[in-house]
Amino acid sequence: MTNKGPKIITTEDGSHSVYLPDINESYHSSHGAYRESIHVFLLYGLEAWYARNRGKFPIRIFEVGFGTGLNAWLTLIWAEQNQVPVLYHTIEPFPLSADIYNELNFTQMDETLTHYNGYFKRLHQMDWDSGKPMTDYFNIKKDKISLQEVKLYPADIVYFDAFSPKKQPELWEHALLQKIHERMNPQGVFVTYCAAGHLKKNLVSLEMTLDEVPGPPGKKEMTRAWKKN
Repeated sequence: MTNKGPKIITTEDGSHSVYLPDINESYHSSHGAYRESIHVFLLYGLEAWYARNRGKFPIRIFEVGFGTGLNAWLTLIWAEQNQVPVLYHTIEPFPLSADIYNELNFTQMDETLTHYNGYFKRLHQMDWDSGKPMTDYFNIKKDKISLQEVKLYPADIVYFDAFSPKKQPELWEHALLQKIHERMNPQGVFVTYCAAGHLKKNLVSLEMTLDEVPGPPGKKEMTRAWKKN
């Protein structure tokens, strides 16, 4: 019998991702999971928002898809290194099991970040449907719930890291994007690896301002949209 459960794969930059055979989809880009997260969510999301809003904190981030925990861990490191408080709310209806997340190699990707290695496992091990300060500058709330059901808090930055529209089309529909948009703070930013035309059309219909930004390695573009005042 073929095992249809999650499998760890290695992407082009040497970092792991998780592949789901039953839907033929992986959690990250095959061109490099680690590079993709830094490019899309840290560089063109968090850093871009912070460049416009220095001195405004805490930074409130909402993530759709905790997944491997990579985005949360990288954001924790950023908060600690910059000494900027971050309130991080993430949802994941289907968390990974310990035998998967314990084998992920993200903490081995940058030897200058070894001080933060222990936090990666702690992020996964903390209870779902609860929140707590993980460090002096990073407070996280994890909810095991769907986007359709979750109660949203005000957000400055949205990391939209759901599976692709071809695999989870319901998460990319106008109604759910509108739900998120309504809870975003003025001048908030929405970032995702996806560059689908219908996504951009929906964001424009919500009167968000789209930027032209390059995609991570292996992709020509991504999507970044700003909420107006």
